[in-house]
Amino acid sequence: MSDLARRLSTARENGDVVAREDVVEPASMPDAYAVQDEVIRLLGHPVRAFKVGSTSREAQRVLGTSEPGSCPVPAPYLHESPARIAIAPAQTPAVEGEFAFRLGRDLPARAAAYDRAEVVAAIDAVAGAIEVVGTRIAGGLAGKGRYLVTADSGANIALVVGAWTPVRPDMDLTAHRVAMSVNGRAAGDGDGARALGDPVNVMAWLANRQSKRGRGLTRGIRVSTGTCTGLDPVRPGDRVRADFGALGAVEIDFA
Repeated sequence: MSDLARRLSTARENGDVVAREDVVEPASMPDAYAVQDEVIRLLGHPVRAFKVGSTSREAQRVLGTSEPGSCPVPAPYLHESPARIAIAPAQTPAVEGEFAFRLGRDLPARAAAYDRAEVVAAIDAVAGAIEVVGTRIAGGLAGKGRYLVTADSGANIALVVGAWTPVRPDMDLTAHRVAMSVNGRAAGDGDGARALGDPVNVMAWLANRQSKRGRGLTRGIRVSTGTCTGLDPVRPGDRVRADFGALGAVEIDFA
């Protein structure tokens, strides 16, 4: 698996892709996360955020999976809106509008599962976000499966977050609409319910996933919770905007 990790980390740094027939695919979820861990180690940057993907039925259908996956986001790949980001067409980049949370307190690893109320109490702010996704394995994302996508940094290219808004006790994002536009033309749209029924459910899933791995989540970490707008392909030169209504907008100019 070390060869796969080396190839994926190099491809991420250089904007390249790796031929699928040239790699040995992970045979299990633990193997996939072990490769992912090694990729993050080889990149050598501090972790500032996490992304969670495959939280909608559509995304799961595209990848050929039935469960979410997560990955740390190293510092150079986390941006504030408005952002200017370079993308490589060979990696079949696409954008997703999603909600992000910021933790105001630690959620340390423990034996008991975290419930929704504990997770909500640990969140201090919410923001709109755009995740730029793609693959370092040639041929696009479709059909790659959960193991290979997990190994490949959860398909993350970059994460761009908007302005942070303090969380209210009555926060409910299930019906909160998100509308994406590409070059001024309407693209994907949807609401928070597309992310495991509620973006907070995604946050709870990640907290418990990290806890089971003995790692937990720390104060200040940002977490994106999966697409509410589907996947909209982008190319160099495109400009995208995700409108989150009262939470503002997130914008990217692709170099």
